Amino acid sequence: MERARQEAYIRSFATRPEVRRMEQFVQHGNTSCLLHCVAVAHVSFAIARALHLRVREEALSRGALLHDYFLYDWHVRDPLRKKHAFFHPSAALENARRVFDLSEVECDIIRKHMFPLTPVPPRYREGWLVVLADKVCSVYEFFRKDAYRGIKIRYFSH
Repeated sequence: MERARQEAYIRSFATRPEVRRMEQFVQHGNTSCLLHCVAVAHVSFAIARALHLRVREEALSRGALLHDYFLYDWHVRDPLRKKHAFFHPSAALENARRVFDLSEVECDIIRKHMFPLTPVPPRYREGWLVVLADKVCSVYEFFRKDAYRGIKIRYFSH
């Protein structure tokens, strides 16, 4: 797995206007949903490299970048979305399907990234990587004020 190719996949997708909409929503701490998703993609690839796993790179990149494409402020209470942790994978998948043609692997990543809160586990190794990377990134964002400054500079400061 070539790091430059992975970053190219991430950059080509993360900089699209439809994906950049996630910038306006906070995920954890002061990290935007967009920055969180880019970090999850990076960490997913890092785990795959460390474990010498073969992955579908484009599907992993797109699935990781869209896993939280729910496009609402989950910090604002809404009776229709009482349990964000359980609800948002479906919302993210529905939103992503409206805008993008998704593969089966990408849909599986988005739908099941909250396992074990979503009762059915991921079917593909790419999904398992995103499940793990999402948990790692979420904890990091909770404790780190300016998480991912390097990622922000690398992808979004032109």
